[in-house]
Amino acid sequence: MKLVIAIIKPFKLDEVRIALSALGVQGLTVTEVKGFGRQKGHTELYRGAEYAVDFLPKLRIEAAVNDDIVERVLETIQESAKTGKIGDGKIFVAPLEEVIRIRTGESGPDAL
Repeated sequence: MKLVIAIIKPFKLDEVRIALSALGVQGLTVTEVKGFGRQKGHTELYRGAEYAVDFLPKLRIEAAVNDDIVERVLETIQESAKTGKIGDGKIFVAPLEEVIRIRTGESGPDAL
């Protein structure tokens, strides 16, 4: 089992969610986050004053998936979250040692 963590642009959430659901990913956790990478933020004008926006709004999506669909999940996120512009995001994959469903006590792949 793997934990797939993707940082994406907020307006791409529905596209990513629909694509992952079509693959059979049954659950996602979505968190609103702020950060920067190579973009380094930008400046905006508000009431005549210019100010720097150092941290840009992003979404962090987490999904626990079986090893047999990890590659397809990664490809799907890449395809559905891509705009071709700087700041599209990143995907991280981490090993997942154990999963336990609290309600039933199921563990391992059955708990996904």
